[in-house]
Amino acid sequence: MAMIGKIKRMHFRDKKSVREIVRLTSLSRNTVRKWLKTPVLEEPKYRRSGTPRKLTPFVETLKLALKADAHRPRHERRSTRALFEEIVAQGYTGCYSSLTDFVRSWRHCEGQSISAKAYVPLAFELGEAFQFDWSEEGLVPPEGAAAPAAWQSQLRGPCLNKAVSLIPLVRTGSPGRFS
Repeated sequence: MAMIGKIKRMHFRDKKSVREIVRLTSLSRNTVRKWLKTPVLEEPKYRRSGTPRKLTPFVETLKLALKADAHRPRHERRSTRALFEEIVAQGYTGCYSSLTDFVRSWRHCEGQSISAKAYVPLAFELGEAFQFDWSEEGLVPPEGAAAPAAWQSQLRGPCLNKAVSLIPLVRTGSPGRFS
């Protein structure tokens, strides 16, 4: 679409000839003339003929198999090679690559909508699920701490309304050793 506009500007605004436009754009003279004749800026449409392909009689069978496989776990699904062997047994004489193109396009369009429904988000109420990181820590009581009960109020968590009971460690004679 951009090239058509560029060619029309070169011809009508810049007053360049068809031959000069062909030399600058490396397009065919016939293409340039055709694009200059079109009254409305339309993007060229390339249509393929609707001739049936070798895969056409097997399309419904393949769609049913792919829909059934979409509901199965990934390791239980049939591969494209297995689907190819199945339709060859039914009389398919085409090539493997046309089947892979069909399967890829089906999975991209329809297959994602089927398998996307299987997602189940995990939701927990407050206090139902916890994550703990366990470790052993040596705590030294602060100077003048009378009892472990003085520490328990500091260790209450926002989600955990139970106090953690600690055993105070007393420093022995040698540094770095606790009893």
